[in-house]
This record gives sequence, C-alpha cells and structure tokens, in this order.
Amino acid sequence: MTPSSSTYAVERHGAVPFWRDIRVIRVIAQIVFVIVVLAIGAWLLDNYRNWLAERNLTFSFRFLRLEASFDLAEGIPFKPTDSYARAFLVGVVNTLRVASVGIVLATLLGLVAGVARLSRNWLVSHIASVYIELIRNTPLLVQLFFLYFAVILKLPKLKTGDEITAITLPGPTYLSNRGLAMPWPRPSESFGAWWPFILAALVVALVLWILRARGVQRTGRPSFNFLWIVVAFLVIPAVGWLIVPGSPLVLDVPVIKGLKARGGTILSPEFVALTLGLVVYTGAFIAEVVRAGILAVPKGQTEAARAQGFTEMQILRLIVLPQALRVIIPPLISQYLNLTKNSSLAIGIGFLDLYAVSNTMLNQSGRVVEVFLMIMAAYLSMSLSISLIMNIVNRRIQIVER
Repeated sequence: MTPSSSTYAVERHGAVPFWRDIRVIRVIAQIVFVIVVLAIGAWLLDNYRNWLAERNLTFSFRFLRLEASFDLAEGIPFKPTDSYARAFLVGVVNTLRVASVGIVLATLLGLVAGVARLSRNWLVSHIASVYIELIRNTPLLVQLFFLYFAVILKLPKLKTGDEITAITLPGPTYLSNRGLAMPWPRPSESFGAWWPFILAALVVALVLWILRARGVQRTGRPSFNFLWIVVAFLVIPAVGWLIVPGSPLVLDVPVIKGLKARGGTILSPEFVALTLGLVVYTGAFIAEVVRAGILAVPKGQTEAARAQGFTEMQILRLIVLPQALRVIIPPLISQYLNLTKNSSLAIGIGFLDLYAVSNTMLNQSGRVVEVFLMIMAAYLSMSLSISLIMNIVNRRIQIVER
C-alpha cells in the first residue's frame, strides 16, 4: 500500500479508537499492574501494622541496637551481650567467606572437569561425565547431608588418648571430625612498615594494566607482556620484605592441646562440609558451561594451531580458552549467583550463615518483616556486586569492532 492510499484509508475510516490502539493499551496495562502491586503492598503493610499494634510494637529497625542474648560459635568474635546488628554482621561475614572460597574452588574444579570431559582419553572423559551427571541430577541438600553426616563427621578424632589420630597433611594440617586446622599467616609488629610496599605494588600494577590496555586500543595488540604486571606486583613487596626489619608476616602453626587444636586457622566441620558441597555441586554446572564454550570455538582454529606446531596444552591455553571465555562468562555469572544463594541451605547442617543467624534473630526479637527485609537486602547486595564485577570482566574480553 502506497503512502497516499494509506492516508486515504485513514481519512475514510477515521483514526483508530484509543481503546484499540496497542500503544494506549500497553500504557493502561502497566498503570493497572502498578496499581494492583501497590494495593497488595498497602494491604500487606496494613495487616502487619495491625499485627504489631495488637502486640504494642511498631515497624522499626531500632531493635538492632538491643542485646542479642544468644551465642554464635562461628565467624568473627561474638558475645551474647553484643547487639543484633553485630549478630547480623557475623552471618554476612560467614556467607561471604563461604561464597568467596566456593567461587574460586568451583571455578577451578569446573574448568578441569569441563576440559576433562572433552579429553580424547576414554577413561578421563567418562569419569568427568559420571561426576557431572551424578552431581547435577541429585539435590544439593541431599549432597550436603551426605558430606556432613557420612563423610566429615566420620573422619578420625583429633586425638585419642595421647596419640594424634587426625589425618595429618603437610603444613602441618590436621583433618578430623572437628574440622580442618591449618597454618595461617599472622601480621607481626613490622607489618605496619611493610604494607606501604603492598600499596605501591597495587598502584604500579594498575598503572601498567592501564598502559597495556591503551596499547591494545591504539595498535590492536598489547604494548608489553602481562607477565610484567605480575612481576611488578610481586617484586615490590619482596623488596619491602628485605628492607623492613623482621618478618612482616609470621606463620601461625596449629598445635594440638588437649582435645582441641590451637593456633593457625580452624575451619569448623560445618564450614568444610558446606564449602565442599557447594564447590562440588556448582563445579559440575560450571564444567558444562566450560565444555559449551570450548565447543563454540571453530575447529579451524585448533586445526590451524596444530598445523603451526602448537602442543595441545598451548592450543588450549593460547587459542581455545581466550576465545571460549566470551561464551563462558555470561552463564558463569549465573552459577556464581546460584552458589551464593545456595549457601542459605547451610541451616540444614547447622552452619551459622546469614540465613541461619537471621532466623535466630527473628525468633528472639519477633521482627519478621524487618529481618526478612535485611536478608533480602544482603543477598541482593552480594548478587549485584558479583554481577557488576563479572559484567566488567565480560566487557573487557568482548571483541571490539573497528
């Protein structure tokens, strides 16, 4: 239909009535949806206010300053006389500990399992396939129960009589049904004179990173090897270590005294079971993401690399993985978010994560809505932070069209 004929049709039949205009209908539908949501929210809030009024309470977060009156044995130091706010902080820190360690280890496990599934070795590929299919098709809570009750708690005791019966690893590191005790660096008196060298190393490494990125933008290739950034980050603190008198860090080694391990860092059996469960579970999903990313790289790339004399490890490290990352990163973000949120299942094995501590706060204070709003805000903040960091990484590795 030509423009003149369409104009004639509009003049003949008149403008479309607003109740039939799709644009008007969309706006009206959105307005109605917002009104319905606000009405439901107002109804829920009114019911909650009536519930509080019946108990002579008001909607407020001032209860966070009150004494918690319960003890927390996991995480940063906490006493029953501390406030609810301190208790909530303990839960947040415990969740961040599990999430940060879990993300790193799950990524490594998923990378190894994903590459192993594509291996030409029949045994290696089938072992990886069995692991992935078994873990992905069983509930995480069941796996946590199994790891905690059937594995961790069945480990040898730390000490029987005068004999150490725990599994002793290099370090020394002791693995028992009381958890994992391992050496940990502690700052000494000279640490205050050494940390400026660490700060200087970060600044120099950041400047070199920016210069390298500008070289890529200007010439299409980096101005210098990434290894120089790593060297700068390591050499400056090493020089500071030699200049500063004494050792800025002292290795605190665990020692078994009585029925407990003293010194080093002690990871509870609940922490070990939860972290191990999240790593094994999420690693299986990351393995599939890695496998899909590797298969997305054109086969001509690997064939050309083989023709140039590259080894299989060089092809994987220099050719395949850098290109596969562009496919891997977006779904990898979802797996990191799932790991962080799945940590709330820790309540099933008694680990004092954010949700478990908040549940105790709720039972003690009776502040249902306030506590759940804090829980949602905390998980939302963690998820948005992970998404922000990973999206920045994703933008950095995307192909820039010229």
